[in-house]
Formats: sequence, C-alpha cells, structure tokens
Amino acid sequence: MKNFRFTIKNKIYGGFMLMIIIFIANGIFSYFNVQNNNSIVKNASEIQRPSSKAINELSSMVTRSKMLITNWVYLQGNNESDKVELKDLIEAGYPELKRNIEELKVVWESDSQKVAMDTVLATFDRLIEVEKGVMSQLVTFENYEDPFTKLMAEDAITSEVLPMVTFMNDQLNVAESIQDGVTNKADDDQLAAAVSMKLTTLVSGIVMVVFGLLAAFFMAQSIVNPINYIKEVVLKMGTGELPQDEDRRFNNDEIGEMAEAMDKLIVGLRSTTLFAENIGKGIYDAEFDPLSEKDVLGNALIEMRANLKNVASEDEKRNWATEGLAKFGDILRSNNSDLVKLTDEIVRNLVKYLNANQGGLFVIDGDEGEEFLELKACYAWDKKKYLDQKIYKGDGLVGQSWQEMDSIYLTDVPNDYISITSGLGDANPTGVLIVPLKVNDEIFGVVEIASFNDFEDYEKEFVEKIAESIASTISTVRVNARTQILLEDSQQMTEQMRAQEEEMRQNMEELQATQEEMQREGLSMEGFLTAVNQSVANIEYNVSGEIIMANNKYLTMVGYSMDELLGKPHRIFVGKEELATDDYRIFWQDLTGGMTKTGIYERYNKSGEKMMFETTYSPIKDTDGNILKIIAFTNQLQNNEA
Repeated sequence: MKNFRFTIKNKIYGGFMLMIIIFIANGIFSYFNVQNNNSIVKNASEIQRPSSKAINELSSMVTRSKMLITNWVYLQGNNESDKVELKDLIEAGYPELKRNIEELKVVWESDSQKVAMDTVLATFDRLIEVEKGVMSQLVTFENYEDPFTKLMAEDAITSEVLPMVTFMNDQLNVAESIQDGVTNKADDDQLAAAVSMKLTTLVSGIVMVVFGLLAAFFMAQSIVNPINYIKEVVLKMGTGELPQDEDRRFNNDEIGEMAEAMDKLIVGLRSTTLFAENIGKGIYDAEFDPLSEKDVLGNALIEMRANLKNVASEDEKRNWATEGLAKFGDILRSNNSDLVKLTDEIVRNLVKYLNANQGGLFVIDGDEGEEFLELKACYAWDKKKYLDQKIYKGDGLVGQSWQEMDSIYLTDVPNDYISITSGLGDANPTGVLIVPLKVNDEIFGVVEIASFNDFEDYEKEFVEKIAESIASTISTVRVNARTQILLEDSQQMTEQMRAQEEEMRQNMEELQATQEEMQREGLSMEGFLTAVNQSVANIEYNVSGEIIMANNKYLTMVGYSMDELLGKPHRIFVGKEELATDDYRIFWQDLTGGMTKTGIYERYNKSGEKMMFETTYSPIKDTDGNILKIIAFTNQLQNNEA
C-alpha cells in the first residue's frame, strides 16, 4: 500500500471499476424489473386473457345451444346440420370448454366469480339433460306429428330452456364483469412495469452520464489530449447530428466546451425520449423537430410515427368494419323469420352505425316478369315519395342501381331528389349511397343511405359487404316461408287423402245398401242445390285457401270467370293491409280448425273496386271430422248498409 499512488492509470482503472459496478447494479436492478414484467405478462397471457376468452366462448355456446334446440323442436325437416352441431356441442364442445374453465378457475382470486361460474356450469349441465330429453322425444317424423310429444317438447323449451339460458347469461355477465376488472388490472400492472423499466433506464443513463462528466472533470489536467479528441467528437454531435443547444454558459476551456456539448446531447436525448414515449402511448400529433437533416435518430422516429399512424388508422378502419359485420351478423341471425322486422332493424342500425341521417331499404316483389321494388323499411325518411309506389328496373337512381347491379354514390345531390328534415328545417344531403342487395349475381333489393357527411371508401366497401349478407338472409327468409307453406300443404293433402281413402273404403261397403236411397234423395237434393245456387252466391275453397268452385251468382258479383279463379288463393279478393295483419292469419287458422265464421268483410272485385260482403264461411267435414273444404255463402251489401 506504501507504493500505491492515485495516478492517471489508477484513476482510469478506478473509474472503470466504478462504471462496472454501476453497470452491474443497473443490470441486477434491470433483471429483477424484467422478471417482474415477465411475471405480469405471463399472468395476463396464460390466465387472465384465456379466462376472458373462455367466458365469452361459454356465453356464445349457451346462446348457440338455445338456438339449436329450438331449431330441433320447431324446424322438423330442415335442420339436420343443426342437429349434428347440437350433438357435437353436447358431446365434445361443452366438455372440453368446461375442462378448460375448471383449470383456469383454480387460479381465480374472486370467490364471487368462482361461485357464478360454478352456478353457470351446473345450470348448463341441467340444460343439457333437458335438451337430451327433447332430442330423444323428437327423433322420427311420427314424433313430430304426435301433438302431445310436440307440445311437451315446446313446453320444455318455454318453461325450462329459456329461463335457464336467461339465468346463465345473467351469471356469465357477473363473471365476465369481474374478469374484465382483473384483466384491466393486469394490463395496468403491465403498463406500469413498462413505464418503471423505461424510467429506470433513463435514470441510470443520466447517472452514468453525470458520473462520466465528473470523472472527466477530475482527469482533465492529466489527459488533455484525449479530452481534446472527445471535445472534437462532441462538437460534431452538437452541430446538428444530435440534440439542440439550450444556450447554457460554461467556462471558455476544454471542460466547458465538453460540458456544453454533453448538455446538448442530454437535452436532445430527453426531447427524443419524450417523443418516443408519446409514440409508444399512441400520441401521434406531438410536436418534434429533428436537429438537422443529418439527425438520423430524429428522422427515423418521424418516419416511424408516420408509419404507425397509418397502421393505427387502417387498424381502426378494419376494427370498425369487423365490429360492424359482427353486429349485423347478429341482427340477421336473430331476425331471419320476419322480413318486416328484419328490414326495419337493418335500416335503423345501418344509418346509426354509419353516422348517417336517413336510410331506406327496398325489396323486390311481384311476379316474374313484372317485378318491382317496394320500400319495406326506412329511417328518418320522407316516405311520401315512395308510399304505395312501385319502382321498376331503371326508374330513378334506385332502379338504375338494380338494373346495373352496381353501387351508385352521389355527391352532387339535386335539390328535388331528397332532403333531410328536422325540427329546424330541411337541407340536401352531402352524399347519397345506393347499393344493390346482391348475392350470386341475383338482386333481392336495394338499400339507400343519405348523410350530411361524405362516405369514405371503407364505409362504402362495408355497406357492399353487408348488402351481400342482407341479400342472402332475405333469400333464406323467402325460401323458409315457401318451404313452410309447401310443408303445410303437403301435410294437409296427406291427411285429406287418408281421410278420403278411409271414406271410400266405408262408402264401398255401404254403397250397395245406400244406392237406392241416394237415387230417391238425388232428385230432391238436386232441386235444393239448384235453388241455393240460383238464390245465394257461394264459393268453395280447399283447406289451403285455394278456389275450387264458384257459382254463377258469385262470379257475376266479382267479375271473374271460373277459369280465372280456379286454383287462385282466397287473398285475391283481400286488400294488402288486411293481408299483413295477424287477424287474417288467425281467420284461416280458425276455419281450418273447424270453426264457422260469419261477418261483414271488405273484398275487392276484378276491377279493384271495394265491395262489402255479408259472408258465412262453413267448413265441410267428412265422417271422421276432417275438413274437406270450406264453403262461403255471400250476400253483397249496398254502401248504405255497410
């Protein structure tokens, strides 16, 4: 120790040793910070996010299970894929998801969340048992034809399945709310750890810079030449390649020049660090000026900001479109049995989602060769323009979009085309978007949206994608309606043929015994029917409501010939408003159920003139009580009588 002197070499060695110690301390501290951050990230990625995903999947599975078992009961012949899917859900999908949730539930901290999830799983197990019972009851065609079996299955849906699904959704909302809080806390912890790491790095860097300045100050007298070299390098960095000068004053010597250059470096690094932090937080509008054209780091950060801003904008557009597709997918799936409700939900939600002001949805109607567009639903729309109006192919912009099978975007809107009206007045929209509802090169309708704002390209592309889904759903609704009608007709015809076969068998046995009696009564009955036909207008329908016979007195009143009416439905005499009501549907249900109907009805003749009839509808039954046909005895009322 006697020969030890605090020489320049020792100062350098001592300085390097101290720097190494600082680096080691910083490394140890950084290591523990990284380990803590990794633990937080692992907790979020392996527990919290999978838990949120599992809860969402279970919620979706509950809803899907309800829909599939409902289809099992109410859609007899058009749900084989749904049946397979329901069996897969019960046998594979749910057990696997349940095992996953049980594993995740072990590490959940909230007892109320565990209780809610245990309740949901127990309820789901009971729901599956109920569904299995319904599935075992409705297996064959005869099961569906058995009224008691069908009634028991429908009662299970109403009294057990739906309440349990509602209860499970409530419990899942509780579990999801708790899980969202835990997940958000994990995200906050992760962000806090990242900020702590960044702050630690910055502080350690500043400490090392300050230590370097102090070491340089104490060693300046003995290592002037290295300091001059460092001075030249720092002066180059201070000319524009790194941070700006803050006009701080130092002594006019080498140490002062080095300190001034280092101050510029620190200030510049701070400015650059703050700018990088703003970019990391998603603040892309923060002001930042590079030191010069040669400021590589500053220019690279500016370019990175521009790229990230473009990526964020594109992600926002994609997320907006993805959320919209999911939203409207739910609307289409939940309203695929009622065209009026479907179109109303679509227009209302589409206008709101686009932040537009008005919207209308037109659907193709009419027979082949005489098709036209009819306004089915609208939102904040001046319906007087389209009320009871048929738009044919090529008429106006809507008809032109139909004819060209392509979208039309109008920005220079004529004053007399359409106006957006409010309590303070009305004005022309800035943009009008007209999109055909097209799928597989077939048009099912047209949607028209008006707004005070211009539609962006991604918004137009979104509407065109939605239009394809809407067209597909409208097609499905119509196919389902036609299928249901054909199915009902087929069932009625089958029952009628069975009844007629049995009646013929009995009639053959009784024919010989009753033939003479029939001959005696034939003349009397013929005279009675002739008198009825000559004095009372009457018409006959089959159980499907199709005309099978009308006497001359009835034909004279309505202005049709028998050839024109044969096979036509009863609704040929009924107005559109009455056809759209539930009363008209119940009217025919009562008749086909054997109930006699008497009243004053509003009907239309061949010329479209309204007439008032006092009519009695009488179902004609066979010996087994089956409805063979329906006879209507009609008396026309004068205007003053109506």
